[in-house]
Amino acid sequence: MIPIWLYASYRLNKELRSRQVPLLALSAAFTFVLMMINIPAPGGGTGHAVGAAIIGIVLGPWAAVVSITVALVIQALLFGDGGITAIGANCFNMAFVMPFSAYIIYRLISAGSKITSGRRLAAAAIAGYLALIIAAMTTAIMFGIQPILHPAIEGQLQYMPYGLNVTIPVMLFEHLFLSLLEALVTGLIFAYLQKTDPKLLEGRKKKKSQKAPAGVK
Repeated sequence: MIPIWLYASYRLNKELRSRQVPLLALSAAFTFVLMMINIPAPGGGTGHAVGAAIIGIVLGPWAAVVSITVALVIQALLFGDGGITAIGANCFNMAFVMPFSAYIIYRLISAGSKITSGRRLAAAAIAGYLALIIAAMTTAIMFGIQPILHPAIEGQLQYMPYGLNVTIPVMLFEHLFLSLLEALVTGLIFAYLQKTDPKLLEGRKKKKSQKAPAGVK
Protein backbone atom coordinates (compact mmCIF):
# COMPACT_ATOMS: atom_id res chain seq x y z
CA MET A 1 0.00 0.00 0.00
CA ILE A 2 2.89 2.42 0.51
CA PRO A 3 3.31 3.36 -3.20
CA ILE A 4 -0.47 3.61 -3.53
CA TRP A 5 -0.66 6.00 -0.56
CA LEU A 6 2.17 8.13 -1.93
CA TYR A 7 0.64 8.41 -5.38
CA ALA A 8 -2.82 9.07 -3.91
CA SER A 9 -1.38 12.00 -1.93
CA TYR A 10 0.24 13.35 -5.10
CA ARG A 11 -3.01 13.11 -7.08
CA LEU A 12 -4.98 14.64 -4.23
CA ASN A 13 -2.74 17.71 -4.03
CA LYS A 14 -2.95 18.11 -7.78
CA GLU A 15 -6.63 17.53 -8.50
CA LEU A 16 -8.76 18.14 -5.41
CA ARG A 17 -10.86 21.28 -5.77
CA SER A 18 -11.02 23.73 -2.86
CA ARG A 19 -14.72 23.22 -2.31
CA GLN A 20 -14.12 19.48 -1.92
CA VAL A 21 -11.59 19.78 0.91
CA PRO A 22 -14.23 19.92 3.69
CA LEU A 23 -15.96 16.95 2.04
CA LEU A 24 -12.77 14.93 2.32
CA ALA A 25 -12.76 15.33 6.10
CA LEU A 26 -16.48 14.62 6.30
CA SER A 27 -16.11 11.52 4.15
CA ALA A 28 -13.45 10.13 6.49
CA ALA A 29 -15.75 10.67 9.48
CA PHE A 30 -18.69 9.20 7.55
CA THR A 31 -16.93 5.98 6.57
CA PHE A 32 -15.47 5.67 10.09
CA VAL A 33 -18.94 5.66 11.66
CA LEU A 34 -20.40 3.45 8.95
CA MET A 35 -17.74 0.76 9.38
CA MET A 36 -18.25 0.69 13.15
CA ILE A 37 -21.83 -0.54 12.66
CA ASN A 38 -21.65 -4.31 12.23
CA ILE A 39 -24.72 -6.26 11.24
CA PRO A 40 -25.31 -10.04 11.35
CA ALA A 41 -24.73 -11.94 8.12
CA PRO A 42 -26.04 -15.34 7.00
CA GLY A 43 -23.78 -18.10 8.27
CA GLY A 44 -23.03 -16.55 11.66
CA GLY A 45 -20.61 -13.81 10.62
CA THR A 46 -20.96 -10.04 10.65
CA GLY A 47 -20.28 -7.33 8.11
CA HIS A 48 -20.62 -3.63 7.50
CA ALA A 49 -21.02 -1.06 4.78
CA VAL A 50 -17.96 1.02 3.94
CA GLY A 51 -19.11 4.10 2.06
CA ALA A 52 -16.19 3.75 -0.33
CA ALA A 53 -18.41 3.69 -3.40
CA ILE A 54 -20.06 7.08 -2.89
CA ILE A 55 -16.74 8.67 -1.86
CA GLY A 56 -15.03 7.30 -4.94
CA ILE A 57 -17.84 8.54 -7.19
CA VAL A 58 -18.11 12.04 -5.71
CA LEU A 59 -14.51 12.88 -4.78
CA GLY A 60 -12.70 10.46 -7.06
CA PRO A 61 -11.03 7.13 -6.23
CA TRP A 62 -7.67 8.64 -5.23
CA ALA A 63 -9.35 10.91 -2.68
CA ALA A 64 -11.22 7.87 -1.41
CA VAL A 65 -7.92 6.05 -0.86
CA VAL A 66 -6.79 8.78 1.55
CA SER A 67 -10.16 9.26 3.23
CA ILE A 68 -10.86 5.61 3.95
CA THR A 69 -7.26 4.92 4.98
CA VAL A 70 -7.56 7.61 7.67
CA ALA A 71 -10.72 5.97 9.01
CA LEU A 72 -9.20 2.47 9.00
CA VAL A 73 -6.02 3.60 10.75
CA ILE A 74 -7.98 5.38 13.48
CA GLN A 75 -10.17 2.31 13.98
CA ALA A 76 -7.15 0.04 14.30
CA LEU A 77 -5.10 2.29 16.59
CA LEU A 78 -7.83 3.55 18.91
CA PHE A 79 -10.47 0.82 18.86
CA GLY A 80 -8.56 -2.33 17.87
CA ASP A 81 -11.02 -2.84 15.02
CA GLY A 82 -9.24 -4.56 12.15
CA GLY A 83 -5.88 -4.81 13.86
CA ILE A 84 -2.64 -2.93 13.30
CA THR A 85 -0.92 -5.71 11.35
CA ALA A 86 -3.91 -5.93 8.99
CA ILE A 87 -3.99 -2.21 8.12
CA GLY A 88 -2.30 -2.78 4.76
CA ALA A 89 -4.64 -5.60 3.76
CA ASN A 90 -7.76 -3.73 4.91
CA CYS A 91 -6.71 -0.58 3.09
CA PHE A 92 -6.03 -2.52 -0.11
CA ASN A 93 -9.50 -4.08 -0.07
CA MET A 94 -11.62 -1.20 1.21
CA ALA A 95 -9.60 1.95 0.41
CA PHE A 96 -8.22 0.89 -2.98
CA VAL A 97 -10.09 -1.98 -4.64
CA MET A 98 -13.55 -0.85 -3.58
CA PRO A 99 -13.58 2.85 -4.57
CA PHE A 100 -11.83 2.14 -7.87
CA SER A 101 -14.27 -0.66 -8.67
CA ALA A 102 -17.22 1.59 -7.86
CA TYR A 103 -15.83 4.49 -9.87
CA ILE A 104 -15.21 2.37 -12.97
CA ILE A 105 -18.59 0.62 -12.82
CA TYR A 106 -20.40 3.92 -12.26
CA ARG A 107 -18.63 5.57 -15.20
CA LEU A 108 -19.36 2.65 -17.51
CA ILE A 109 -23.07 2.48 -16.70
CA SER A 110 -23.72 6.24 -16.57
CA ALA A 111 -21.68 7.20 -19.65
CA GLY A 112 -23.45 9.83 -21.74
CA SER A 113 -26.32 10.45 -19.28
CA LYS A 114 -27.23 13.69 -17.52
CA ILE A 115 -26.08 14.24 -13.94
CA THR A 116 -29.65 14.42 -12.67
CA SER A 117 -30.90 11.39 -14.59
CA GLY A 118 -32.27 8.22 -13.07
CA ARG A 119 -29.62 6.30 -14.97
CA ARG A 120 -26.92 8.03 -12.93
CA LEU A 121 -28.69 7.13 -9.71
CA ALA A 122 -29.05 3.49 -10.76
CA ALA A 123 -25.39 3.42 -11.80
CA ALA A 124 -24.30 4.67 -8.37
CA ALA A 125 -26.40 2.09 -6.50
CA ILE A 126 -25.22 -0.78 -8.73
CA ALA A 127 -21.62 0.38 -8.36
CA GLY A 128 -21.97 0.36 -4.58
CA TYR A 129 -23.42 -3.15 -4.61
CA LEU A 130 -20.83 -4.69 -6.93
CA ALA A 131 -17.85 -2.83 -5.44
CA LEU A 132 -18.40 -4.34 -1.99
CA ILE A 133 -18.71 -7.81 -3.50
CA ILE A 134 -15.45 -7.31 -5.40
CA ALA A 135 -13.72 -6.14 -2.20
CA ALA A 136 -15.12 -9.19 -0.40
CA MET A 137 -13.64 -11.38 -3.13
CA THR A 138 -10.14 -9.94 -2.71
CA THR A 139 -10.48 -10.38 1.05
CA ALA A 140 -11.56 -14.00 0.58
CA ILE A 141 -8.52 -14.64 -1.61
CA MET A 142 -6.23 -13.16 1.06
CA PHE A 143 -7.76 -15.48 3.65
CA GLY A 144 -7.83 -18.52 1.37
CA ILE A 145 -4.15 -18.43 0.42
CA GLN A 146 -2.97 -18.43 4.04
CA PRO A 147 -2.79 -22.25 4.31
CA ILE A 148 -0.51 -22.13 1.24
CA LEU A 149 1.67 -19.31 2.56
CA HIS A 150 1.81 -20.73 6.09
CA PRO A 151 1.63 -24.55 5.93
CA ALA A 152 0.74 -26.63 8.94
CA ILE A 153 3.46 -27.39 11.46
CA GLU A 154 3.00 -30.77 13.15
CA GLY A 155 -0.55 -30.84 11.82
CA GLN A 156 -1.43 -27.41 13.22
CA LEU A 157 -2.17 -24.57 10.79
CA GLN A 158 -0.58 -21.32 11.92
CA TYR A 159 -3.22 -18.84 10.82
CA MET A 160 -6.27 -19.60 8.64
CA PRO A 161 -7.51 -23.20 8.55
CA TYR A 162 -9.70 -22.74 5.47
CA GLY A 163 -8.63 -22.63 1.85
CA LEU A 164 -10.06 -20.82 -1.18
CA ASN A 165 -12.72 -23.51 -1.61
CA VAL A 166 -14.27 -22.29 1.66
CA THR A 167 -13.38 -18.60 1.98
CA ILE A 168 -14.57 -17.50 -1.47
CA PRO A 169 -18.09 -19.00 -1.39
CA VAL A 170 -18.64 -17.99 2.25
CA MET A 171 -17.54 -14.39 1.75
CA LEU A 172 -19.45 -13.99 -1.51
CA PHE A 173 -22.62 -15.50 -0.10
CA GLU A 174 -22.59 -13.19 2.92
CA HIS A 175 -21.92 -10.10 0.84
CA LEU A 176 -24.71 -10.81 -1.62
CA PHE A 177 -26.89 -9.57 1.26
CA LEU A 178 -24.53 -7.13 3.00
CA SER A 179 -23.88 -5.30 -0.28
CA LEU A 180 -27.51 -4.24 -0.37
CA LEU A 181 -26.73 -1.86 2.48
CA GLU A 182 -23.82 -0.34 0.55
CA ALA A 183 -26.08 0.07 -2.48
CA LEU A 184 -28.76 1.75 -0.33
CA VAL A 185 -26.30 4.16 1.31
CA THR A 186 -24.71 5.02 -2.04
CA GLY A 187 -28.05 5.53 -3.76
CA LEU A 188 -29.55 7.70 -1.02
CA ILE A 189 -26.55 10.02 -0.80
CA PHE A 190 -26.26 10.25 -4.58
CA ALA A 191 -29.96 11.08 -4.92
CA TYR A 192 -29.61 13.80 -2.26
CA LEU A 193 -26.65 15.36 -4.07
CA GLN A 194 -28.52 15.22 -7.37
CA LYS A 195 -31.24 17.44 -5.89
CA THR A 196 -29.16 19.74 -3.66
CA ASP A 197 -25.76 20.16 -5.31
CA PRO A 198 -25.41 18.32 -8.66
CA LYS A 199 -22.19 20.23 -9.45
CA LEU A 200 -20.37 18.02 -6.95
CA LEU A 201 -21.16 15.06 -9.20
CA GLU A 202 -19.78 16.62 -12.37
CA GLY A 203 -16.17 15.76 -11.62
CA ARG A 204 -13.09 17.73 -12.47
CA LYS A 205 -13.38 19.69 -15.70
CA LYS A 206 -10.45 20.38 -17.96
CA LYS A 207 -9.37 23.97 -18.23
CA LYS A 208 -9.87 25.57 -21.59
CA SER A 209 -6.66 26.53 -23.33
CA GLN A 210 -6.18 30.28 -23.59
CA LYS A 211 -4.96 31.76 -26.85
CA ALA A 212 -2.34 34.45 -26.76
CA PRO A 213 -3.37 37.91 -27.98
CA ALA A 214 -2.57 38.75 -31.59
CA GLY A 215 1.05 39.78 -32.06
CA VAL A 216 2.19 38.16 -28.81
CA LYS A 217 4.32 35.00 -28.95
